[in-house]
Amino acid sequence: MKTFKTVIIDDERLAREEVKRALKDHKEFVVVGEASHVDEAKEVIEKEQPDVLFLDIHMPQKSGFDLLEELTTVPEVVFTTAYDHYAVKAFELNALDYLVKPLRDERFSKTIEKVKQELANRSSIPTDILPMHRKIFIKDGEKCHFIPLSEIHFIESLENYARLYFGQEKAMIKRSLNLLSERLDPAVFFRVNRSQIININYIKEIHPYFNNKLKIILVTGEDIEVSSRQSVKFKNWNSL
Repeated sequence: MKTFKTVIIDDERLAREEVKRALKDHKEFVVVGEASHVDEAKEVIEKEQPDVLFLDIHMPQKSGFDLLEELTTVPEVVFTTAYDHYAVKAFELNALDYLVKPLRDERFSKTIEKVKQELANRSSIPTDILPMHRKIFIKDGEKCHFIPLSEIHFIESLENYARLYFGQEKAMIKRSLNLLSERLDPAVFFRVNRSQIININYIKEIHPYFNNKLKIILVTGEDIEVSSRQSVKFKNWNSL
């Protein structure tokens, strides 16, 4: 039986116990940790690398949304909340699902089925490289996004921040380009120069440029100059 590492995060102990009791009928989900606040949760997540979070939204000091903003990438998330308006916001974020407390058995079972469908075919092999199905959470002002890595077509550096381009939107993340470059799949994301990374699946055209450099045009319209060093690397990589 394939199992899924699960972490429960809620500032109320009884609420955490309620989720654990509900999970007893679903043996695939192995609770590897729990936390009562965001800082503790971050430590548990970084240590255990769970497949799914049951995450309370409304907690003292920092919310569940604040936690997700601090993570480089986000496991599948089921939000739990006692407040309907938070549940609506969670749903708008395209979270895997949300549960309103107190939990109802029938509703919980439906959520578990959604989680299982989402996770069933994914590899559990640990790696420092993030698989393309993983998501990045970005809180940009009042707007929040769950972004699958596969939908990010362009990343540019802004000192200790990075700006991610996805679909017709862009948003800032509190991560350096160097950090992102270490975790992204090098077979998909190519660093074209010191300040920019592209998703090669979005390349539309490649043109020779001055001083043996390349110019790459993405299907989304970006026109990007590849550095001399990276142009050589790109040519060798693609046998151009």
